[in-house]
Amino acid sequence: MLPTLLSRVRLLDPATGRDETIDLLLDGSGGIEAVSVVPMTPPDGVRVLMAGRELPADAVVCPGLVDMHVHLREPGQTHKETVASGARAAALGGFTRVACMPNTAPALDSAALVRWVRMQAAELPVEVHPIGAVSLGRKGETLAPLAELADAGAVAFTDDGDPVWDSRLMRAALETAAELGRPIIQHAEDKRLTLGAPLNEGEVSRRLGLPGWPAAAEEVVVARDAILTHHFGGRVHVAHLSTAGTVEIVRRAKRDGIAMTCEVAPHHFCLTDRAVERFGSGAKMNPPLRTDADIAAIRAGLADGTIDAIATDHAPHAADEKARPLPDAAFGIIGLETALSLCLEHLVQPGVLSLIGLIDKLTTAPRRILNLPQPSFAVGSVAELTLFSPSLGWTVGPDTLGSLSHNTPFLGTALTGRALGTLHRNRPTGCLA
Repeated sequence: MLPTLLSRVRLLDPATGRDETIDLLLDGSGGIEAVSVVPMTPPDGVRVLMAGRELPADAVVCPGLVDMHVHLREPGQTHKETVASGARAAALGGFTRVACMPNTAPALDSAALVRWVRMQAAELPVEVHPIGAVSLGRKGETLAPLAELADAGAVAFTDDGDPVWDSRLMRAALETAAELGRPIIQHAEDKRLTLGAPLNEGEVSRRLGLPGWPAAAEEVVVARDAILTHHFGGRVHVAHLSTAGTVEIVRRAKRDGIAMTCEVAPHHFCLTDRAVERFGSGAKMNPPLRTDADIAAIRAGLADGTIDAIATDHAPHAADEKARPLPDAAFGIIGLETALSLCLEHLVQPGVLSLIGLIDKLTTAPRRILNLPQPSFAVGSVAELTLFSPSLGWTVGPDTLGSLSHNTPFLGTALTGRALGTLHRNRPTGCLA
C-alpha cells in the first residue's frame, strides 16, 4: 500500500480501552510507523486521509472486524458463494477475518480440505479460518479426526447446519477439543421438535397455518451441553442463539463457572417473526426469527456480557432457492455487508451498547473465543484494522453487495454507518487501497 497518514481519526481499541483522537502513520509495508494524539506533519510522499476532509468527520479506526460464523459454500456450492466472493463481501463489511463453517460439499472433515480452503484465501485481503466438522460427513455418528483438522488450521469444530445430537459423541468431541485448545461450536436444534417447521412457533405460525419451531428446540440442546461441559470439561460455544430462554441458560452456566460462550446474529436482534409475513421466504432463518420478548432478552444479554460476540451467520443462496414457497425455501440470509450498519442502528443508537462495546463484540471477543491474535496499535506492529464511519448513509442494493447471492430482506433499505476500508496482511481495501 502507499504510505498513508490517517489524520484526526477516532481510535477505538477494546483490548486496551483506548478511545481517543489520533494520527496514525502507516508505512508502505502495512506496518504502524507512528501514533500520535498531536496532529502530525506528514512526511514527503505520504498520502493523507484526514477526518472531515478526505474521510467523514466521524471516521473511526479499530482492530479489524472478525466474523466467526460465515458460510462460504466452497467446495461444492460455488453457485451460491466462493471463498473469494465471500472475502469480497467481508471486506465491504469491514471484516479482516472470517471463520467458515464446514457444511460444504464435501464437508470440511479432512485435513486436506481444511488446507485447501486456506490455500484459496492465501492471497486475499481477508483471512479465512476454516472450522472443521465434528463428525465425519457431519452425520453425527463418528468423530472426525479433530487433531488432524487442528494441525491443518481448523480453529474450532462444529456440525453447523445440524446439531451434535448424540450425547456420547458430544462428550468425546468436548474432551478431544479440550486437549487441542479448540471450542466445540453447537448448532442448537432438536430436529425432532422442528420437523417441517419454517418459522417460529407462535401467533404468526398459527395465522399462516404452518408448523412452528418452538424455542424449546434450541434451549434443550444448550442446557444439555452446559451439563456435559460441566461434567466432562472442554469449551462449548453456542452459535446464533435466538431465544430468551437460551440467554438465561448461558447466563446461569457462566455464573456456575461452565466454559460456555455464545454469539448472536444481527437479524435476531433486528427482526421478529412478523417479518415472515412481509418478506416471506426472505425472512426464513435457522434458527427462526423470534418475538419482541426474545429481542429484548438478547439485547439485555449483549448489554450485561452474557452474549460474548456478534456473528452474521452469512448464508448465501441462489435466487431460485429463496423464491420458493416458505415451507420449501432455503434457510438463511447474507449478512457480511450489512452487519456493522445494523449493529449501529439497533444497538449503539438506542444505547444497548457503547460504540467501543460494540467493537469488542466484533473484534476482541471472537478472537478470544477462537484463539486468534489480537491486533496492536503499538509502533512497529503490523496493522490489522478497519476504518468506518458511524454516520455514513448507504442503500443496500446489488451494486453495494460483494456476495454472489443477494438473499437479504434488507435489499433496498437505507442504512446508516459503513466501512470505509480495511488493512490486513498489507492488502488494503476501500479508501485505503
